[in-house]
Amino acid sequence: MYNHTPTLTHAEQQEAAERIHDLMSKGISSGEAIMIVANEIREADMKRRQAAGELAADEEE
Repeated sequence: MYNHTPTLTHAEQQEAAERIHDLMSKGISSGEAIMIVANEIREADMKRRQAAGELAADEEE
């Protein structure tokens, strides 16, 4: 489903870690929090790539 793994800057990695910690502080398990944030990152990257015309037809959902 996801052949492309987005590359994150250090700042983006820090933001993702903070988001994971925030979700965990609200009672979500670490595994679920990681999954949620990873999916958010993938969706944002896919939208960015679609807007830029970089997405191959077989990568679209």
